[in-house]
Amino acid sequence: MFTGIVEEIGKIKSIKNGVKSSILSIQGDRIFEDIHLGDSIAVNGVCLTVISFNNKIFTADVMNETLRRSSLGNLKVGSYVNLERAMSANGRFGGHIVSGHIDGVGTIIKIEKDDNAIWYTIKSEDKLMKYIVEKGSIAIDGISLTVAKVDKCNFSVSIIPHTVNETILSHKSVGDNVNLENDIIGKYVEKLINFGDKSNKLESNITMEFLMENGY
Repeated sequence: MFTGIVEEIGKIKSIKNGVKSSILSIQGDRIFEDIHLGDSIAVNGVCLTVISFNNKIFTADVMNETLRRSSLGNLKVGSYVNLERAMSANGRFGGHIVSGHIDGVGTIIKIEKDDNAIWYTIKSEDKLMKYIVEKGSIAIDGISLTVAKVDKCNFSVSIIPHTVNETILSHKSVGDNVNLENDIIGKYVEKLINFGDKSNKLESNITMEFLMENGY
């Protein structure tokens, strides 16, 4: 599990492409203070497993499903990436629950300054937009952010300079793709409400009234 608090910006050193998969070699610094074979590291929000490491470079396999669901297939040698190690048991929970399992990709359609903040507006598919709510949480390239505005086909986040400077958002432009992971709580609630069908007549006891009464 991750929190969406990016630890550092890494750099792609090499990419070995297979028929439908890839092996990424990624250079970092801070994350090597405590790294082991088999560790999980979020790379632009995608949970990858360390298969080898040496001289502050680690490698990770990226399977076909991951390339299909995320923007990792767009990376090139020299690309910058957000890096976060899995949360330690005694660590602070500074962001929100981030699994590292990407739901899909969004596209930046607007970037505008607002005094000391920067607004990013991102367009995405309906299947992702339905989970995005104003003042809710979302992980963008592995960064835990709060949704400031939501329209039918896009949403916006307002970001402080520290977050921009400490992540790859400073390298993003209009038209770039970003990895999106919706707040996992909304997906579980939807599953509980819709579980079962007419054939087995299973019904959930959770109703919209129940959720509203309990603060959801």
